[in-house]
Amino acid sequence: MGINFKEAAGVHADTLQLRAERTRILATNLANENTPGFQARDMDFAATLANTQAEAAGDIGGDDEAASMYRVPYHPTRDGNTVEIGVEQAAFSQNASDFQTSLTFVTMRLRGIAKAINGQ
Repeated sequence: MGINFKEAAGVHADTLQLRAERTRILATNLANENTPGFQARDMDFAATLANTQAEAAGDIGGDDEAASMYRVPYHPTRDGNTVEIGVEQAAFSQNASDFQTSLTFVTMRLRGIAKAINGQ
């Protein structure tokens, strides 16, 4: 009998994947801070995670628009760029912290499985 590590990790496997995708989106925003007309994007993490879990459970009705949204700037610029460096850095930092938290939960769960296999 094999171990399904995706089931063993629970929701944190999907969480890590979505956090990595959000990191990519936020890094793109930061890289395009000075690009005229660039529209900053972000992800509604809770809605995307709920959508991913619903798809995994076999429920129909995925909402792909929840995955990516355009960010509305607090202070619009004349060149049409909506990237605000402080907002992006804060979001990136929070996302990195949340990624580390999920990674810690997965690590603890896998250590528990390893102990169970070893009979400890």
